[in-house]
This record gives sequence, structure tokens and C-alpha cells, in this order.
Amino acid sequence: MITDATQFWDEVHAARPATAPRPNARLVEIVSDLPPGDALDLGCGNGGDARWLAGRGWHVTATDISAVAVQRLAGVRITAVRHDLRVSFPAGEFDLVTAHYLQSPFELDRAGVLRAAAHALRPGGRLLVVDHGSSAPWSWNQDPDAHFPGPAEIAADLALDPAGWTVERAASPTRVATGPDGQTAEVVDHVLLIRRTA
Repeated sequence: MITDATQFWDEVHAARPATAPRPNARLVEIVSDLPPGDALDLGCGNGGDARWLAGRGWHVTATDISAVAVQRLAGVRITAVRHDLRVSFPAGEFDLVTAHYLQSPFELDRAGVLRAAAHALRPGGRLLVVDHGSSAPWSWNQDPDAHFPGPAEIAADLALDPAGWTVERAASPTRVATGPDGQTAEVVDHVLLIRRTA
């Protein structure tokens, strides 16, 4: 059993094909109508979201704990940097911070990371958090007792001052997802969209 987070995620990404993956469905749904600016992709993985954002004119900083994931974005119009979010956070101010499925079998102060993300927003900027709300048959997490915090619970954990941030969307929609071998399953996404107002 792997006990090191970096090794775990390096092996996960090394096992995946190096081809450019599709962007996450919720990113496309929510961000398509936003004007481009500076974006931060937390846990960029194989870079589908970062590439999609860059293709739409965003200046993207993509970060992941996995050097394998970060190296695959080298040479693309994206600043790809390795960060272990348990100990460091990318510098800068952003108009959009995305965190898709930033869930790990290793200890991570998610609320602290997402709070730092909210504080890295410029006024008017948005934090988009999309989490698993259920386990797909191909997920690494098959624990039947796993708890998937809903968007209201995630927002409460962030404890952001409502004078400075507002929740624009908190929902748990379903969609049909396709696994690595082409199998499909209905899954739940927990979607939280927060805008910095001041």
C-alpha cells in the first residue's frame, strides 16, 4: 500500500494516457460565458481543464502535487507548477480558481486550501469547487461508508465573511460519466460557486 501522496498521484497520472483529456463538464457549463482573465487550476491532473481555459483566452496557472501531471503541460500556453497544497499555495491573484475533485485518500486541509483560494480571488472573481457526490465504479474510493460533503457543508467549512464573498450556486446535479474503459455510470457532482464581492 502506498503511503506517500506524491508517489500515489505520480503513479495514478503515469498510468493514464498522455493524450489531452476533455475538460470537466461542470467547468464548461459554468465558465463558458465568463470573460477570460487569470485562472488557477488546483489539482490540474492531466490538464484537460487548464488546456480548455487557455484555449478560450484565459492565462492559466495549473498546479498539482504530481510532477508527472505538471510535466505533461510543459510547452503549452500554461504556467504549470508543482505544489503540495498541504504545505504551499501558488502566489498571485486570480479571476477564477477551479478545484475539480480535489479529494484525496491522504490528509489534506481542504477547507484551508479552499479558503486560501477564495482569498486569492480579485474582487468579482469566482471560486468553483466541484466534488464527487458519489463513487463511480472505477473510482479509487470504493469505501461504502465514505462521506461526500455537500456544497452547503463545504461553504460552511470555509467560514467566509458574507460581506466579502457570496455563494452564487450550491447544487448537487447528476450526470452520466464515462470511465477509463468506456463504461458509463450516473454520478452526483457537488457544485459550489463563490464570488468575491469585496
